[in-house]
Formats: sequence, C-alpha cells, structure tokens
Amino acid sequence: MKLTQKRLFKGYQEFEIIDDYVRIRCKAPFRDVVELTVMLTILNPEPVITRSCLSFTSRVNGEALLTLHLGRPDTEAFNAFVNALKQRAMDEYQAFAGLKPVMRSTGLETIVYEEPPDLDDTFQDKPAKVRNDLDIARIDEAIQMLVTYLDPDDIRPFVTAMEALKTDPKNADLQLQVVNAFNDLGSRQGAVLTYAPYIGVLLSDGPAGAPY
Repeated sequence: MKLTQKRLFKGYQEFEIIDDYVRIRCKAPFRDVVELTVMLTILNPEPVITRSCLSFTSRVNGEALLTLHLGRPDTEAFNAFVNALKQRAMDEYQAFAGLKPVMRSTGLETIVYEEPPDLDDTFQDKPAKVRNDLDIARIDEAIQMLVTYLDPDDIRPFVTAMEALKTDPKNADLQLQVVNAFNDLGSRQGAVLTYAPYIGVLLSDGPAGAPY
C-alpha cells in the first residue's frame, strides 16, 4: 500500500508498506531522492498529531520515525493508509514476539485481528526481567549481518554491546547495555532491524521461542 504527498515548491514524500517495513522516498527541489526504510516492528501503532502533521514514533525512544501531512493527498486516501499502517505495525510486532502469525497484504486489503493485546508498553527503557531464552547463535548471526551490510563505524557501540551479550546472554547488565546502545542509534535503528531482525526480539519483553 502506498501514499504519496506533494507540496507545492517543497517536493514530495512517498510511503509504501512492503512486507515487514515501510519504504520512505523524499524529494526536495534541486536535491536528489532520499530513500529510507523503517521496520514495522519498531513503530508505535498509535500515532501522534502535532499541528498539521501526524507522526508514528519509535517504541524504543519515542522518536518520530514517519511524519505525514494531515489529509494529503485527500482525506480518504490518508485515513486508509494510516489505518493500514497502524494495523500492520501491531500485526508485525505480534508476529515478532510470537503472539500470532503474521499475514501480509498482497494488495490494498489489510488483515485485521480481533482484540489485539495492548502493546503500549511493548518496549521498555530496560528489560522488565532477565531474558533467559536468548539464542547465542542468532545473536552471532545478527552481529555478522550488521558488520557485513552496514558501516561498522556507524554502529560500533551497538556491535560492541552485542558482542558482549553473546558471551553471557543471561546477564541483565549486558542486556540493558544492548537496549541503551540501540536507543543511541537514532535514525539508524531501522537499518539495524532490517538487516538483523532478531534484535527486535532482544528488545522485547515477550518470549523468543522459549519460556523465561
């Protein structure tokens, strides 16, 4: 599903829901197209309205990751896209946390689950309890994906925290270090989750395939 918003003399921005992420393309006058991706699992499904804009924020640190102009290109298209994005953000996180299998849209239709759980407190500033179900092999796989596809210098503190966690995955202090290092990534959070989706499980309080 796609939404394109144009503003006279200010270019355009385009949002497209693709599988488990949102692709953002922005074009300002006399500038090149900028393309970003944001993982649906990290989006808070309840947007925030500020003046003439609506923003979807990060579950981790509350930072605005997607900002749309209210009512553009028209009210019907805008509302349809926002409602679909809210539902998909919930669906993808539930699938990530193992709560429900995800069923992705192949067209304009949106899959709706009945009575989804309250996800307002899904991500915390620190783990609610020590995670005893983390998989060392998957942590290592996540590290290898990050250093292969991203610039290690851009995410060095986070990679260092992940490498420490790999040595002792049940250590609460090391788990908290990973959460804090992820918070500090800012706009790089989407790229990190794109190439290493297991990190979304590390950041959640839900089970990762085994009980606590």
